[in-house]
Amino acid sequence: MEKKYDILVIGGGAAGFFAAVNAAAFSPGMKIAIIEKSGKILQKVLVSGGGRCNVTHACFDNKELITNYPRGGKELLGPFSKFSTGDTIDWFYQRGVEMHTEEDGRMFPVTDDSRTIAQCLLTEAEENNVEIIRNTEIVRFEKQEKNWKLTSKNSEEFFCRKLLIAHGGSPKLSSYDHLGRFGHSIIPPMPSLFTFNMPGNKITSLMGVSVEHAIVKIKGTSIETSGPLLITHWGMSGPAILKASSFGAREIGKRNYQFRTIISWCGLDEVNDVVEEIEATRKNEGAQTVFANTKFNLPRRLWQFLVHRCGIDDEMNWADMKKTQIEKLAAALAADEYEVNGKTTFKEEFVTCGGVSLKEIDFRTMESTIVKDLYFAGEVLDIDAVTGGFNFQAAWTTGWLAAKGMTT
Repeated sequence: MEKKYDILVIGGGAAGFFAAVNAAAFSPGMKIAIIEKSGKILQKVLVSGGGRCNVTHACFDNKELITNYPRGGKELLGPFSKFSTGDTIDWFYQRGVEMHTEEDGRMFPVTDDSRTIAQCLLTEAEENNVEIIRNTEIVRFEKQEKNWKLTSKNSEEFFCRKLLIAHGGSPKLSSYDHLGRFGHSIIPPMPSLFTFNMPGNKITSLMGVSVEHAIVKIKGTSIETSGPLLITHWGMSGPAILKASSFGAREIGKRNYQFRTIISWCGLDEVNDVVEEIEATRKNEGAQTVFANTKFNLPRRLWQFLVHRCGIDDEMNWADMKKTQIEKLAAALAADEYEVNGKTTFKEEFVTCGGVSLKEIDFRTMESTIVKDLYFAGEVLDIDAVTGGFNFQAAWTTGWLAAKGMTT
């Protein structure tokens, strides 16, 4: 028996579900199905934010919002004027899901349970008669005169008028082969959120120590980010590092993840400014020991690590510091250089840059400008963001626009 639909969505993730349930709500008579190749749906929704799901980010100025997208920000400005952060919050609120905002701006359901978001989407699918087809991998796409013909690995055939590709990003270029055959340009995928590995570096002895406001630079580039930084047993992580990895994804990838990073632990990136601070401390607190007198609100363990590394002994007073020692400590605080050799990505929350070229998408409807009745949403596109719910916001926005585009 032929399986005919008005809309088929390939991919059971956030963007695919959001597009399907909204399309069904916009046009109740349409026959819509989501096809997922695995047995699991909404996997990233379930694991993101440590199982709490950072649904979006409390950024309500769209011009500011797009600055959190290393790739796709410019293209998303128009879409965000149609469906943005406030619309996401309102959409879930109307369906009984309230959000709360954390200090860093990340927004979670008040239940702090990602299953709340997944269940909301599943309930919407059920109430709007969206069919969910699992364990079905589509291996062939054929554009016929007025329909799409899709063939699964098990030789099942599906037909639809409109086709939405929302199967997410992939680290493998071959995962995009079916789209390349339609004439779409594929930007090679690369990891875009990862931590910095520093094997053998003594800084890893401070694992678990975090700094509230560090500045991170990638040496030899213009990349500079700031925010909390966490020292781990393999190197460095935390929002400042992850943001640097995101904005520097392609440049760092070109270097095979071997590069040097410069860290300002004290939030000042000019060594001379730190020298001035140290001179003021020498004048006002000269009798105190440098080792015990922690400055710049740094964790004690980190401060003492840096002091020792500069060759300053435990008993030295601020007043007795020599010029060379002052300069060395100032450099360690404001321009501490580390060799990075490798990265660590988290499989469950893997984010890639790369995917379908944005030049070939009509961002008013998310329809391909190359193939009629072919639409895209989510991470399959060359769009990615820093941490904090921005990737999900891009999924909700592009999914909503695709739903509108496929039903009007």
